[in-house]
Amino acid sequence: MDLRYGMNPHQRARITSPEASPVRVVHGSPSLINYLDALNGWQLVREAAAVTGAAAAASFKHVSPAGAALDGDLDETMRRAWDLGDGDVGAATAAYVRARDIDPKSSFGDLIAVSEPVDRELADLLAGVVSDGIIAPGFAPGTVEILARKKRGTFLVLEADASYEPPQWEHREVFGMVLEQERDRLPITADLLRAVHGSAPRPDTIRDALLGMITLRYTQSNSVAYVKDGMTIGVGAGQQSRVDCTRLAGTKAGIWWLRRLPAIQALAFAEGTSRQDRLNWQVRLAENAVTDSQRTALTAQVTSAAQVAEVEDADRLGWLARLTDATLVSDGYIPFRDNIDHASRLGVRYIVEPGGSTRTGEVVDACRELGLTLIHTGTRLFHH
Repeated sequence: MDLRYGMNPHQRARITSPEASPVRVVHGSPSLINYLDALNGWQLVREAAAVTGAAAAASFKHVSPAGAALDGDLDETMRRAWDLGDGDVGAATAAYVRARDIDPKSSFGDLIAVSEPVDRELADLLAGVVSDGIIAPGFAPGTVEILARKKRGTFLVLEADASYEPPQWEHREVFGMVLEQERDRLPITADLLRAVHGSAPRPDTIRDALLGMITLRYTQSNSVAYVKDGMTIGVGAGQQSRVDCTRLAGTKAGIWWLRRLPAIQALAFAEGTSRQDRLNWQVRLAENAVTDSQRTALTAQVTSAAQVAEVEDADRLGWLARLTDATLVSDGYIPFRDNIDHASRLGVRYIVEPGGSTRTGEVVDACRELGLTLIHTGTRLFHH
């Protein structure tokens, strides 16, 4: 099967797997990156749903999740951002909204993965979301037609075979060499979580730890995730230094929380301002990185310039201090206590990592000093 193109438009690409493919192209023409995002995303949501018993969704960009989440409550920020009103929302829609809202700037043009069949509610929501495609285990009647109209008819719709089990061995060819390894089949369960310091994890902490571990299993390493209430509120992926992962994920978690700052939520935009523009302005203000020229543009898009000043004068540190009970999950052992120090400033109360560093004692001491619970899994989850 020929693909639209490879990693780049100047590269040809094709699939040479057997005819019994686990993924069916329902609409559109996928590229190689589309497939990589879809296959990683589908594995993540399928495993997360199976382990937690809740619908799961992920928003993938460049072979790592911008966000992953389980079905759960939608706060006022999510409902306003995605025009959901105050009524009931289905499990698949709630899971995707929670995943997309984590990092809406990065999710722009994502590949969506959901563990449940796409129903009319989710299809109608996606009709107004900038995205490149979706993979799901099925589609309700009429939903493919809704999705196929996106992107001037080029939106990618993939159907995953939920019963498919991949072979035990995987291989790839790089520079003429075929590399093979056994597929990572280790079950991720609560049995892996052993408290080294602090109290035994609560049920909601266990759920967040499992979601974080499953997410990192399909995220480019090194990687770290901040998880709260069944959502990866910050993912730091593909960094050479683990503390850089922790800082990056922490920055994203802080932005997610600062978007809920009352002064930011109170911004009234001029009629006709697109959803993505509203979200981008919220993110820039949460980052506290609005330039002079951007401030001029923003002032022209809100109904009152005083609103912008109120955001800039708000007590950001006080608001960040209200972010609590988050869980930090690391795909590899934490080598230095600086990771713990950074995490503790952003509401993290639980640290989940493989353990086994030569300086694990320092990490334990840091958790004890800061009142954090440290959980060892004995399990590395590198992914490349």
